[in-house]
Amino acid sequence: QVQLVESGGGLVQAGGSLRLSCEARRRIDSFDVMGWYRQAPGKQRELVATVTSTGITNYADSVKGRFTISRDSAKNTVFLQMNSLKPEDTAVYYCRLSGVNVAWGQGTQVTVSS
Repeated sequence: QVQLVESGGGLVQAGGSLRLSCEARRRIDSFDVMGWYRQAPGKQRELVATVTSTGITNYADSVKGRFTISRDSAKNTVFLQMNSLKPEDTAVYYCRLSGVNVAWGQGTQVTVSS
């Protein structure tokens, strides 16, 4: 199984920015989709954004225009640039690999204070 290692979470004030990174610790397939999900306390895990190896992206409506997902396929890494953060963005963010390979990261906490 592919190991996913996340970094970049933390505490930020509303309106601030954070950048999350997720590295797959071995080569992944070009058909694999990389993405980010999040889970707030008492809520179900939800999709944030995904990106294919060809750069096709998909975003949840709640983050469109504020978050940007990108992928460095040569480094098996996916990034999530989060701008204009809101308190409702507070959650544990999980990296997700799906397709030929399937895996979840361990999660990284993002806390946005008002």
